Amino acid sequence: MPYSLRPATLDDAPAITELLNRVDEIEIGRPETDLHTVEADLKHPEVDLRRDSWLVFDEDRLVAYGLLWDESGGDRIDVDHYVLPDHQETAAPVLAAMEARALEKARENGAARAVVHLHLNTAPTLDTRLLRERHWRVVRRYHVLRRALDPAQDPVPEVPSGLRIRDCAAEADRVRVHALYQASFAGHFDFQPRAYEPWLHDIDAEGLDWSLVWIVTDDDLGDVGFLLARDDREAMGWIRSIGVLPEARGRGLGGFLLRHAFAAFAARGRDVVGLGVDTANATGAPRLYDRHGMTVHYAVDTWEAVLG
Repeated sequence: MPYSLRPATLDDAPAITELLNRVDEIEIGRPETDLHTVEADLKHPEVDLRRDSWLVFDEDRLVAYGLLWDESGGDRIDVDHYVLPDHQETAAPVLAAMEARALEKARENGAARAVVHLHLNTAPTLDTRLLRERHWRVVRRYHVLRRALDPAQDPVPEVPSGLRIRDCAAEADRVRVHALYQASFAGHFDFQPRAYEPWLHDIDAEGLDWSLVWIVTDDDLGDVGFLLARDDREAMGWIRSIGVLPEARGRGLGGFLLRHAFAAFAARGRDVVGLGVDTANATGAPRLYDRHGMTVHYAVDTWEAVLG
């Protein structure tokens, strides 16, 4: 069967969204990809669409998609790769092209090798035998969790003694959230340090409601934690990041921020909230979310290839 392959443009965002939602339906039972998310990916400042994106068409139907970006400035390169189950033969050429481009990109950064990461559902539409044949391996697992919300069951929590909480209406507070993010996630798997402006793009700040981003302050230690949430996903409210500085952990601040977000989403009429968590997180986050009633929606594996 003849296929056509070309780079993506921003005009392809609706077709890519349709493809990813079809993949969602197969993998998790319902579509959960929003157009604005795809558009933000295609606008990523580290993506040159002419060289870092791949679309495969069966006549006029988009059947496979690949995207590559570099946030490390070194050897770490990220890729996305999606294919419909009945078009597996298109996956290998796209993967080979992404691998070649990843190694080229890493060498442009002065690295001798490329360490490439790909996130896939644990039961993906892509046949993972292809990955294993090309010496990819799973190095991490993440869970996407969700929880039902109810205004009567999720009231605004009382602020613990010695703490204050504020949202991020002011630019100075947004800069502070960036600093807290960098400090609280510095020891986490796959963390990539980011300057303020690139980080704003990473979180799609243009579409972010900053009233759903909070900073918690300790009377003695100052600003010690944050929660960044967003309400622009059709499927559910979403907690993108929650972090507490190492010196303030173990005091219930994460749970307080979590309950604060539950209350805010419930008050907005949301009936479900979700987030993602590294199952090997060493800070106790999976246990925290379990205690607060969050359950597994689906699981994602990080696949890694070392090239060069």
